[in-house]
Amino acid sequence: MNVGLRIDVDTWRGTRFGTPTLCDILARHGIRGTFYFSVGPDNMGRHLWRLLRPAFLWKMLRTRAGSLYGWDIILRGTFWPGPEIGRGLAPQIRAVADAGHEVGLHAWDHHKWQAAIDTMTAAQLHQEIKKGYNRLSDILGHPPATSAAPGWRCNEQTLLEKAEFNFTYNSDCRGRHIFMPVVNGVRLNQPQVPVTMPTYDETVGQNGFTNDNYNDYMLKQLRPEGLNVLTIHAEAEGNVCREMFEDYLKRAKAMGARFMPLEDLLKMLPEPPEDRIIMREIPGREGWVAWQDPVFSAA
Repeated sequence: MNVGLRIDVDTWRGTRFGTPTLCDILARHGIRGTFYFSVGPDNMGRHLWRLLRPAFLWKMLRTRAGSLYGWDIILRGTFWPGPEIGRGLAPQIRAVADAGHEVGLHAWDHHKWQAAIDTMTAAQLHQEIKKGYNRLSDILGHPPATSAAPGWRCNEQTLLEKAEFNFTYNSDCRGRHIFMPVVNGVRLNQPQVPVTMPTYDETVGQNGFTNDNYNDYMLKQLRPEGLNVLTIHAEAEGNVCREMFEDYLKRAKAMGARFMPLEDLLKMLPEPPEDRIIMREIPGREGWVAWQDPVFSAA
């Protein structure tokens, strides 16, 4: 039972403290994963205005965001300019690659991408990708081979802009199987590896799920005959949830799970089918996400 392990690193704190912790955990278990880094300014605190939206306020309350993420993350970029992650923490990012993990681009400005993608022009989308692509290339000494849109906020124009870069594949949406994206009837040549499982912040605090039974729930999400892609966050599983995450790894491995980078999942599969992305809302997450279109794939 193969499980693609995707680690999103959204913030300064996640890069500085969460990634070394996760690298230590993964090394103990002989596991490699795919880390996606935000490398521009850490302005995550600017999400505070979203507290005016009931869905986001409820998410912050049920996940106890202050203790989960830390107040430095929640306030970053509000009362002072956010620090540039790739400039200040390049050694930490390189250390992840040196440890044998796959490293890809998450974003230049994670907050800006999530907040403004609905209104960005094609040129603005391209510039955001280019800034992150160039900075991560400078850090690694080579271009990143993969990218993942923050918060699974990806539209068709984003797919077209990413096609201008040398990404081997991307992980921009939620779905059920790996596919070749189609935009306006044209097949693009960068496969999508969708995330198939819910995340911690989408689950805990709802429908009776707590830290005590979260791992039980997540183990039930594994599909022996299907695609399994798990997303964790350096700010959560690399911080206060680290012991819970390591327990999950032990129990999943005992069930026969074999964790690997997303690139390894892609290599194991034949030519993926074509599919589209659509915008939809999912439980536990405020706003829309990109989703693999089940109608198109069934046609």
